Amino acid sequence: MARIIVVTPNPAVDVTYRVDRQVLGETNRVLEVTRRAGGKGVNVARGLAALGRDPICVLPLGGATGYWIAEALRDEGLEASTTTIAGLTRTTVAVTDQHAHPTLLVEPGPTLSTAEWSALHANIERLIADADMLIVSGSLPAAADPAEVGRMVAAARAAGVPVLVDSSGDALVVAARAGADILKPNLQELLEATRTTSPETALSAAMELGAGLVVASRGADGIIARDHERDYSVAAVGGVDGNPTGAGDAATAGLAAALLEGLPIDEALRWSAALGAAAVLRPVAGDVDLDAFHLFLSRPDTTK
Repeated sequence: MARIIVVTPNPAVDVTYRVDRQVLGETNRVLEVTRRAGGKGVNVARGLAALGRDPICVLPLGGATGYWIAEALRDEGLEASTTTIAGLTRTTVAVTDQHAHPTLLVEPGPTLSTAEWSALHANIERLIADADMLIVSGSLPAAADPAEVGRMVAAARAAGVPVLVDSSGDALVVAARAGADILKPNLQELLEATRTTSPETALSAAMELGAGLVVASRGADGIIARDHERDYSVAAVGGVDGNPTGAGDAATAGLAAALLEGLPIDEALRWSAALGAAAVLRPVAGDVDLDAFHLFLSRPDTTK
């Protein structure tokens, strides 16, 4: 079975508050609270595990929140390899109701020292020898040098392991220049990172930087992609309503799982769209509706 290392450089305790209706400036009574180990990479690992893959979460953790995340991952059955940092692992809050898009409150995360970054890289390099893919997903902690992502990509390339990066800003540019096999941002992140204004130009710019395949999710507008051979696109799954938080992470998991199966890119994009839509149907980020995933895949092919 494919062994997948999933690095979450900036993990979090994800707190979801469900309210009847959000009203700014007033007291909002919480109907339900959910707390989970989080960060984009953790959600990607959940999606991979749901598909029967074998992810290992690699995270820097610190303080009481970091300890809580380690215990929560263990209870959930997700394997983790952690490094200890002095700072307190962050918390993020999502406020959801049935009337509006979720409101997200996202802390920046702790600053890692040079020694703490070195420990994280050493952990990745130790694990990568037995890996089939490295995924780096999510934001970097406060004040982090984007070159840290380039170092992760370089380690994977030196080991002959394909690497997928789902990040933003300068970290995405650094990953492309380091030769990441796959970039998987959303379209807005890709436009901002490449400082371009059209999807076609953004895809071209990322390829010119050195990426092997660029996949950009566009929410309800589907997914577009480009490699050295051609352009691709797949329509979004229609008629799906729910909580979109974490759908992009599920889409990353679907893409990675399909590529590791040896499926062609156009079919991998269908997996990506289907698992992303299956995540929207679940109330908490990181969960997917597997029955819906298989149903969505059974629909007519809409790639081109």
